[in-house]
Amino acid sequence: MGRPPPITNRVRQLREANAMSQAALGEAIGVTRQTIIAIEQGRYSPSLESAFRIARQFGVGLEEVFGWDEA
Repeated sequence: MGRPPPITNRVRQLREANAMSQAALGEAIGVTRQTIIAIEQGRYSPSLESAFRIARQFGVGLEEVFGWDEA
């Protein structure tokens, strides 16, 4: 299995701080609950469109949700 994508995220922290389920976030941005799980676990990098939708859902900027780990 390959190494995880170098994109880090705070999706779980933001979702939990807003008392939102994975299913509710998925529905809000148009993806499945399984996709949200994979994003939170760092196994999947969302499309640019989904990344913007997640950030907008929580009212924050893209870089407050996603980061780039060059290590």
